[in-house]
Amino acid sequence: MSRICEICGKKPVKGHKVSHANNKSIKTWYPNLQKIRCVDGKSGEVKRVKACTRCIRSGFLKKAV
Repeated sequence: MSRICEICGKKPVKGHKVSHANNKSIKTWYPNLQKIRCVDGKSGEVKRVKACTRCIRSGFLKKAV
């Protein structure tokens, strides 16, 4: 399953998890993706997309009823 927002292209980010003893290990942060049914602006048909919660909240897509 791809963890990429289909609206803005947000994807997982990698970095260091740093302990109190300054030991570093790789950590991955994933975007908060939701499967949502939305109306396509061009054709008007309902389709299912994976979008991050920021795109949903900002109104970049219209939810299907």
